[in-house]
Amino acid sequence: MNRGKRTGKGLTPYQGKGRCFGEYRCDDCSRTWMSGNSWADMGQECTNCRQHIYPHTQRPLNKPDGLDVSDENKPHPQHLCEKCKAMGRRCTESRRY
Repeated sequence: MNRGKRTGKGLTPYQGKGRCFGEYRCDDCSRTWMSGNSWADMGQECTNCRQHIYPHTQRPLNKPDGLDVSDENKPHPQHLCEKCKAMGRRCTESRRY
């Protein structure tokens, strides 16, 4: 089974409610990337070939080694993020009512 293009329930290793850190690999073009904006059952598009890819690894943010810390100043490519598309806004924004 191609782990990058799963279908059905439990599409990702992480099944929690919050944001996590994900690692992605496109099987079509071999591009790899990491994102601090990874979510349960949500994927991201590969910037090279536009294939929809689910993360092969996910873990909580802010690991002690510092590698999982998301840079909030770095632009988030919302047009590639399934969560942003589903919400109709940046996936890291919190709604204030």
